[in-house]
Amino acid sequence: MRLRRAPAGAAAQAFVRAARPAPGMAWREARWCAVDLEMTGLDPRTDEIIAIGAVPIDDGRVVLGGAMYTLVRASKRSKVGAVLVHKLRLADVAEAPSLDEAIDLVLEAMAGRVPVFHTAAIEAGFLKRQFARRHVRLPAAADTEVLGRRWLRMRDGQEPAHGLSLGRLAAALGHPGEVPHHALADALTTAQTFIALATRLDAVEPQTVRTLLAPGVGEAMRTMGARRLGPG
Repeated sequence: MRLRRAPAGAAAQAFVRAARPAPGMAWREARWCAVDLEMTGLDPRTDEIIAIGAVPIDDGRVVLGGAMYTLVRASKRSKVGAVLVHKLRLADVAEAPSLDEAIDLVLEAMAGRVPVFHTAAIEAGFLKRQFARRHVRLPAAADTEVLGRRWLRMRDGQEPAHGLSLGRLAAALGHPGEVPHHALADALTTAQTFIALATRLDAVEPQTVRTLLAPGVGEAMRTMGARRLGPG
């Protein structure tokens, strides 16, 4: 039988010890954490994290006082497309904390919380590799793009044919959003967007941790009209 290796480091140990919200817990009673990364590119095998933002959500509200942001020291330049987006050069992160120090901060921010990402596959791809180095697993996460597509499908009868950006989704929800492509600003917009989506879905059917993480949010919810999911 293969034995599971002990978490590496104090932050990883505390992360594993922290009790996570139960799947059946009402979403407002659960503790969440919206996370956004800026990277040198989109391939977790070859690219690096260069900035991290995290914003906690308690009782269905953003907790700005608990927000975390850090640059991350990198060993390679960002790809041209990436640097045009996040505007971070190698020189800008030369004196930043190391990746190990930054991941400690992420583990601390996410301990006892359910992660929330926008387009989760990207952030999760990078964090899973780093968490695995600490012998811990990245918990299942809510994805605001997935939830946003469901809400738009219920409201409009169809969902966007192409990618649903965070800014576009925030605008559809009536939120101006923060300045894009800054890890902390995007984490804050993700948190606000998640709260808005969960609130609208909850108005139709009570939402739990499980329903916001599951592939579907319930067939009954899919068939309900847009009038019950409108702004409010």
